[in-house]
Amino acid sequence: MIEITDEIALDESEIEETFIRSSGPGGQNVNKVSSAVQLRFDARRSRSLPDDVAVRLMRLAGAKLTQDGIIVITAQRHRDQARNRADALERLVELIRAAVPKPVPRRPTRPTKASKEKRLSEKARRSGVKAMRGGVVSD
Repeated sequence: MIEITDEIALDESEIEETFIRSSGPGGQNVNKVSSAVQLRFDARRSRSLPDDVAVRLMRLAGAKLTQDGIIVITAQRHRDQARNRADALERLVELIRAAVPKPVPRRPTRPTKASKEKRLSEKARRSGVKAMRGGVVSD
């Protein structure tokens, strides 16, 4: 079990890892060793996540989300497979942690009378400054 918060823990069987060849640094090993990790997590069908968290997670995932509701994270920053696995898993955990808190609903507000008056007086002052920029009238 992977601990996300005190209430949420991911089952490791829900995460699928595949190893692919990495682009970038690696020297002679870059063409022989599959050091990059492609992590897949099915957010839509996950039993570990509450429904509201799963919905927010899919919204936050953006381009990492497939049409089937699977989040795909590719990690190839490091030259060895173990560090890339840890990196991909950490990125998934951070994404889920960002989806856990419920967004605070926005309460609509109205500008105060004083702020309206201040805005209009500033607007009138700026209008006067710009009006004075006109051309010079000769006699």
